[in-house]
Amino acid sequence: MIAFAAMEAQGRSCWIEPGADGATLHLRGRWRLPHVAALSAELAALGTHLLDAARHELPQAIDGGALEDLDTAAALLVLESLDGLGADVAELALHGFTPRLQRIVEVVRGRFADTAPLPAPQRLSPVAQVGRSAAEIGNLLSGHLEFFGRTMAALGLLLRRPHALRVHELFAQLQQVGVTAIPVVALVTFLIGVVMAYMLGLQAEKYGANIFVVDGVALGMTREFSPLIVATIVAGRSGAAFCAQLGTMKLTEETDAIRTLGLPVEQVLVVPRVLALVVALPLLVFVGNVAGLAGAMLMANLTLDITPDTFLQRLHMALAPRHYLIGLGKSPVFALFIAVIGCRMGFSVSRDTRSIGINTTSTVVQGIVAVILLDAMFAVFFQKLGL
Repeated sequence: MIAFAAMEAQGRSCWIEPGADGATLHLRGRWRLPHVAALSAELAALGTHLLDAARHELPQAIDGGALEDLDTAAALLVLESLDGLGADVAELALHGFTPRLQRIVEVVRGRFADTAPLPAPQRLSPVAQVGRSAAEIGNLLSGHLEFFGRTMAALGLLLRRPHALRVHELFAQLQQVGVTAIPVVALVTFLIGVVMAYMLGLQAEKYGANIFVVDGVALGMTREFSPLIVATIVAGRSGAAFCAQLGTMKLTEETDAIRTLGLPVEQVLVVPRVLALVVALPLLVFVGNVAGLAGAMLMANLTLDITPDTFLQRLHMALAPRHYLIGLGKSPVFALFIAVIGCRMGFSVSRDTRSIGINTTSTVVQGIVAVILLDAMFAVFFQKLGL
């Protein structure tokens, strides 16, 4: 063993002394979190001194006889410093510690391996990043498909056992997703009708074709704009609410309690929400149609000299029943996908509150994207049918 002179201990919080059984690190004073910065500087200076070519004997023990106090942060600092010098933390002897302080050191030493820094994440190449994103999307879609199948099975069970439907929960959800959504749906679609009539009117006036504004607004609102806008509102409102509600129930272990009682979670929580949204969305689309046409009629009267009577007469001529039936017929499909996505993302929440926010945001994005894709598919499908 190479001997070295003891560092001057006067006025210091730590120093090293050689001994027959190896060097000992002595600690003195109050070693607590508020003093960690100064203590870390002392330990760093001590390590630099120790690693000098003539002084490379590592401490084999820690002496806490002069300690006044010690907390876990300071104990971790000492062990990390010795580990950085190459000392075997697990084999360090503890001398002079009071029972309380020794327990603190032992607890920190017992968990010391868990404090090792994680390796830096490996940067992925652009191709690998594309592959990872594709795999994540594939897993997401397969999860949605599996949950969609379970939801359809739960809905099919109602055909054989109608009494299994939880009527009270169904009406509570209808109140939440339907009745309370009417004001915002009516306001937004009314304003969209105003804007459509104004923008179409600016162009139609150039050719003296003011009356055809009614045709454009009627077809656009009832067949495309109203179902799409209302479904987008519902995706951001009800879809996010489903995810947050079910995610919170999973976080508070309410879903586990339902399963413990032997009740199927899909029948208790999912089916009422899906049915409520499938029933409510066509009604909200109808409200949107009426509000949008009312806004267009108001703007046409103010800027295009088209009276309400003239507007309604032209509306009856221009709007064939198939157009608003197509708009209403798309809405239950939109509702089904929005509800399934919202419920599935709620059940996918992990056991932390941060996950609720992440999944709720993802639900809104997925719901809106799903509605747009479905609307595009419907447009192509009805065009092929000549409708």
